[in-house]
Amino acid sequence: MADISAIFFILIILGIAFPAMLTAWWLLFPSMIGRAQTRVEKTPMQAFWLGLVIVITLAIPVVILLTLPVGPAKLIGWILLVASFALSSIGSAGIAAHIGNRFTLQSNVSPLGGFIRGAVVLELAAFFPVIGWLFIWPVMIVMAFGATGFALLNWLPRDKTVRTPESVPTEA
Repeated sequence: MADISAIFFILIILGIAFPAMLTAWWLLFPSMIGRAQTRVEKTPMQAFWLGLVIVITLAIPVVILLTLPVGPAKLIGWILLVASFALSSIGSAGIAAHIGNRFTLQSNVSPLGGFIRGAVVLELAAFFPVIGWLFIWPVMIVMAFGATGFALLNWLPRDKTVRTPESVPTEA
């Protein structure tokens, strides 16, 4: 009975901690989360493909380091794995900000309330049995890595406005 209670309370604590961590990122680094949110809103497929490249690039050394029989190599592998997931939470905060922005547009909710609701929705979607575990969570992780990569590199999507010769200002 104690084991079941421990697992239950660990899941409750993690359920509270994840939206709180994303909210802390959103409040501490608003411009970086804003860049990740912009990428998720405007170019989600580019964020997904960059995330896939980043995940594959990180997975190869992590797997190699974790399979080596040397203790310090395993430690470096675990540090690299934990650091990469911690950094990807920037992209997760961007995804939660995008979802939260939809909440603020559709109802009379403050931006902070919308963001927290977006983080909770993102978390609960990933916890949904089978569908969330196999389809939503992996896609969101890959997209979070891509949004984080774009946010850290400060690459914003280009404007899709068409410039005609009449609209370009000329110097006099």
